[in-house]
Amino acid sequence: MGLWVVSGALGGAVVAGPVALAEPAVAEGDRPGGPARPTGRVVAKEGLVVRTGPSNRYRAVGAKRYGTMVGIACRVNGQRVKGNPVWYRLSDASYAWSSERGIVSEGAEPRWC
Repeated sequence: MGLWVVSGALGGAVVAGPVALAEPAVAEGDRPGGPARPTGRVVAKEGLVVRTGPSNRYRAVGAKRYGTMVGIACRVNGQRVKGNPVWYRLSDASYAWSSERGIVSEGAEPRWC
């Protein structure tokens, strides 16, 4: 399967035949046997505020209770919270952000966004 190029009388026209579709890109953590997805546990006793971006200036969109396990998509440097600039983008349905200060990473280390 593939593309055929016809030249000459057709003046460089491209004639398409059956084309095999490429496999969709798969993230390394999604492959069977791939590395485990990064997770963390909320250790902030008062719970964790979840925001729309990596700073306390972003709108709060929810909260996570102490002891809750969260998926971590990646990390960035943002506003410092108690001296720590790292924020995690959470991989739950909201894809919201929370300061690393209130989460202890467990398992695989989160990649940088």
